[in-house]
Amino acid sequence: MKLQDRLKSPSSMISLKNRVAFVTGAGSGIGSAGARAMARCGAHVIITDRDGDLANDVAAEITADGFSGSARQLDVNEDALLEAAILETVEEHGRLDILHSHAGIQIEGTLEQVTPDSMDASWAMNVRAHFVAARAVVEPMKRQGGGSVIITASNSGIQYDRGMIAYATTKHAVVAMTKQMAVDYATFNIRINALCPGFVDTVFNAGFEAQMGGRAALEQYIAESIPMGRWATSSEIADAIVFLASDMSTFMTGHALVVDGGECL
Repeated sequence: MKLQDRLKSPSSMISLKNRVAFVTGAGSGIGSAGARAMARCGAHVIITDRDGDLANDVAAEITADGFSGSARQLDVNEDALLEAAILETVEEHGRLDILHSHAGIQIEGTLEQVTPDSMDASWAMNVRAHFVAARAVVEPMKRQGGGSVIITASNSGIQYDRGMIAYATTKHAVVAMTKQMAVDYATFNIRINALCPGFVDTVFNAGFEAQMGGRAALEQYIAESIPMGRWATSSEIADAIVFLASDMSTFMTGHALVVDGGECL
């Protein structure tokens, strides 16, 4: 069987009918793939991205395929705007069932190479923005009887990457924060889980590529250091997102779901 046949998404078998999902950083890469997958499963998906044109393109493709989606420009570093976008979604649709807080940043470098400003930038997007988004959504989810919050971390949140102090530190922090929030809100049927992807071939890998010395070196690392010997596809990560969003994971909370081809082993 060909690889592309083996990797066809099974997520279309899962129903998210009548659910509302809000996704940050959904203009490209994993965020876009997850948004499309949830729409295919029947959810109405609000696609947000700092680049409004990218968000609009994803929403247009979703609706052109006969599914339900809308777009809005959003910079998650703006606390008030992020909170307002979530609360406006609740007001417009009457509920918010799924939050996928995905937007993040990758800054490469060791302790001596990363400036305090760069560490602050990494913390702001990789931890604080997730905190603000989750904080905005828990009260509406409490009122409606539950929901699913998915926060994108990384397999860098359960292992350590050489020369990536800002990235690894913030990803470990957001995994810990996810677990704490999950404990605090489980009684309200709000499930909060961390998505921990390994290498997916997207532009987000620019930091790792620079840190390793170029594309060829990164490709060699993928081939030699990942037991499965390849990149993940965005659809494979999207299937994990749909799983966490759906009733297939109703007894799972506080979990760091690692999808990395065995890299962390």
